[in-house]
Amino acid sequence: MDLISLPAEIDHQKIDGKFRLVMMAAQRAKELAYGATPKVATKAKKVTTIAIEEALQDKLEYLTGEDARLAKEKASKYDYRRLLEESKKMGAGEDLSELEKDLKVYLHEKENLDKKAFEELFGNKKETEAEEADE
Repeated sequence: MDLISLPAEIDHQKIDGKFRLVMMAAQRAKELAYGATPKVATKAKKVTTIAIEEALQDKLEYLTGEDARLAKEKASKYDYRRLLEESKKMGAGEDLSELEKDLKVYLHEKENLDKKAFEELFGNKKETEAEEADE
């Protein structure tokens, strides 16, 4: 399906209106953008076009009425960004922890060097000020 063929013909036995089609496609496009695999073979590159094709070919499941309201309440309890970040960390696994360890060592060494440099710069100045005050 290309952009010129829109508006799409909706099978009203499966999808009850254009609004439902748009909502289904928008949610599916978000899933595709996060890395879900397409459910249809297509030449399209844009996630929105792929999502519309999936909806029109009846590849998407959706809820209506009370079932949809309950599912929405349940989904609102999840923090999807946090879950996505956790899954990325799990995928990185030991590599990330090794990198963190290396960074901690580097930052600790850098902090020690900064302290030494600070003491060298201002430590001598305090000693000379103390000697001048004694005289």
